[in-house]
Formats: sequence, C-alpha cells, structure tokens
Amino acid sequence: MTTTVSELRDGLATNLRTVTGLRVTAEVPDNPNPPQAVVQLRSVDYNGAFQRGMTTYNFIITVLVGRVAEREAQRRLDAYISNGASSIKLAVESDKTLNNKAFDVIVSEMTNIGAVLLGETSYLSADFTATVYAN
Repeated sequence: MTTTVSELRDGLATNLRTVTGLRVTAEVPDNPNPPQAVVQLRSVDYNGAFQRGMTTYNFIITVLVGRVAEREAQRRLDAYISNGASSIKLAVESDKTLNNKAFDVIVSEMTNIGAVLLGETSYLSADFTATVYAN
C-alpha cells in the first residue's frame, strides 16, 4: 500500500467534511471563508519500520473562524476543540485508514489558539496535530 501525500491530505479533508457547516480545503486558500479547516503537511519521518515499511506523516489542521462577534467565534472554536458533534479530533479519526490509504491516524493535540491576521482580516484559529502512519 504505497500512498502519496496528496492522498493522505485528501483523506483527512474527506473526514473533516463530516463536520456540519465546516468548509475544508486540502490546500492553503488565497481567501479563507470561515469556518474553514486547512490541511497542511508539517513533517515526514521515512524510517518508521524496517525496510521503510512505515512512514509517519505529521499534518497541521488549522481551523479558522470569523471574528465578527468574538464571543460567538470563541464558542464556535470551543465546539471544534471539544468531543461533541463538531469535534475536529472525532471527525479526523472517523476513518482511521483514510479510505484504506493509511494504517492509522491520530489527533494528538490542539495548539496555537488565538487571533491570526490574514491580509487585512482577523480570524480566531486553532491548530490540530494529526499523525498518519502509512507506507
């Protein structure tokens, strides 16, 4: 089962699309349209097993919400962080094989919660670390 980074990124995006109302892109958008999740590759470890039998891919999933009303933005981001119907962790791990392209996927942490300025627009964002084990 040899897999490409694009297939893994697309698999993560597909899983994220199970969150109602969340826009998802597997590429960094020129103009974000929140609420939006952006899947980006952070690093690759090629030597996870003998004979290159497993590669570890670390992705960052950045979730952006609008800041028109700060309280509402914080509540929306809280829902993505929590383990409820809008949970990023539960959505990403809903198909742990990413449509048979991976051995496993784990969301291990959420970091970097805060305001981010893109262009002239301010958003509230959080980064989720997703580790994918594949060939």
